[in-house]
Amino acid sequence: MHKQPAEARSNHQARLLIAEDDLPLANFLKRGLQAERYTVDVAHDGASAFETLRRAQYDLLILDLNPPNLDGLSLLKRLRPTTAGLPILVLTGQSRVEDRVRALDSGADDCLVKPFSFHELTARTRALLRRNQQAASGTMQVGDLVLNREEFRVERGGKRISLTAKEFLVLECLMMNARKTVSRSLLMEYVWKAPYDASTNLVDVYVKYVRDKVDGNSPLKLLRTIRGIGYAIADN
Repeated sequence: MHKQPAEARSNHQARLLIAEDDLPLANFLKRGLQAERYTVDVAHDGASAFETLRRAQYDLLILDLNPPNLDGLSLLKRLRPTTAGLPILVLTGQSRVEDRVRALDSGADDCLVKPFSFHELTARTRALLRRNQQAASGTMQVGDLVLNREEFRVERGGKRISLTAKEFLVLECLMMNARKTVSRSLLMEYVWKAPYDASTNLVDVYVKYVRDKVDGNSPLKLLRTIRGIGYAIADN
């Protein structure tokens, strides 16, 4: 009996939302991704995409930066406090580096400049889904730092690190968004479920607590300060 390949089974289970107002492109992407055995829905404006994501759970959002009603950057900023683990691939017609950086800083996981190869889009889709599956499994890793959500355990180089509940959430948020900038606003929403107040240094204090415990005397510092924006955790 012929067995279905593991990749195909994984694809079949993944549910994708495309937020794209260009109807021919949206339909092309939907047909192509369905052929790759993904379940695909389409929203043709930002407001519809936001409501769709509130009603149903998705494994990946493919987002054009210029949909009507609610632009891509505004949608990203609105989504991230409550969907920190949702992988988001941004499609943009802007080739300037500053525009891609702005999208990444607003919460995108990856950017693809139009026109693009469909093969590249599917490769990036697979990479983002693999990363998200690792996070969903309960274990996340950056370099020699490992966080296990189910066991509330953090280790670096095999050595246990003791964190308070809030410190654990700070580190969890950073590792869910590994190798990209996490704003103070997102950390405040994720850890304390409250809007960011620039008059308090609560976020900075807790990041310092985590940095002291995670990096300590290690020659490789994983936690980085992104001046004027927030923080990131990376091993390169």
